[in-house]
Amino acid sequence: MPFTLGERKVFPDGLIRVRRGQKSWTALIEVKTSTNALEPTQLEDYLDVAREHGFDALLTISNEIPAAIGTHPTSVDKRKLRKVSLHHYSWSEILTAAVVQKEHRGVADPDQAWILGELIRYLEHPKSGALSFEDMGQSWVPIREAVAAGTLRTNDAGLPEVVSRFDALIRFAGLKLGRQLGSEVLPVLSRAESSDPRVRSSRMATELVKDGHVTAGLRIPGAISDLTVVADLRAGLVTAAFSVEAPKEGKPTTRINWLLRQLRSASDSLRIEAIPVRSSTGAAELLGTVRDNPALLVPESGREIKSFTVTKSVPMGSKRGTGRGSFIDSVVTVIEAAYGEIGQSIKAWAATPPKLRPTDAVETEPGIDRSLASAALSSQDNDD
Repeated sequence: MPFTLGERKVFPDGLIRVRRGQKSWTALIEVKTSTNALEPTQLEDYLDVAREHGFDALLTISNEIPAAIGTHPTSVDKRKLRKVSLHHYSWSEILTAAVVQKEHRGVADPDQAWILGELIRYLEHPKSGALSFEDMGQSWVPIREAVAAGTLRTNDAGLPEVVSRFDALIRFAGLKLGRQLGSEVLPVLSRAESSDPRVRSSRMATELVKDGHVTAGLRIPGAISDLTVVADLRAGLVTAAFSVEAPKEGKPTTRINWLLRQLRSASDSLRIEAIPVRSSTGAAELLGTVRDNPALLVPESGREIKSFTVTKSVPMGSKRGTGRGSFIDSVVTVIEAAYGEIGQSIKAWAATPPKLRPTDAVETEPGIDRSLASAALSSQDNDD
């Protein structure tokens, strides 16, 4: 679709116009596939065209996944966004929305269902150009090596790219899990991080320099807690953990056995930590060991168990791409495995409801005939 901009012609990939009643919304469309990235100068030209023609927005689609929801993967001159909004969808988001709608929510119209199924089949084909998240970027290996050597600094040039791509990877893993569950799995962000992505980037960069790891969270509808994901570059491990409050009654071993029953099908390699009241850490053992001896998790202090943290760990891949031995695959694997073994199994504890006392139950002293009526007043007696 050609448009004239000054003395040049520019060619957005399309235009979409939506009408509802007396209102209409119009946007230019720019699409990239495979590893092709959106270009700032090209997008700024299209924003100028949209402004000149009174269009409302520019919508871009590519394999790039922004680090935060609602942000755009490409930086453009903010002045060009005063009258025209800029929106972005990754192909992973589109594929996820299509699968959730067709396979989990349903499409009543047979023709629409067929068209949606063909779109899904096309996007899932390796040659469609709608790729998954496949690269941690050129800075990944130097930053990983700097962490291992203890030489990483907050002003290192490649650090912002690495933390941004890690957040994008978490979003991708959430979308992938959401397609399987039929639910919207979203990253967990604080209010400050939601309003300003730079706050999160700064926190993650500081965390990586100081502690050698980066942390993220995913909120899965119906799960007992948020899923906490930690990539520890120093230890070479990626972990994913759920937390659950312990029962509020019973002996410590009773509370531990309550959790073990829910993890009956889980692997012995899971790590369980029993956290006592007024403490942030507690005794920890592998699930296989606790199955043989639950008492190992009983707090030595004698305090009650407040909560449990159940963690799945896998070796961290070092490669920047995908496939065996890659960091991306290790993160996606631990998230899906943690939900499969832990998240979909654990439910919150609920107290047993009290039972009604039988109306014919009469308490008597030893040696007294139960058939004799008691002369003592009770709450069931009338004043008269």
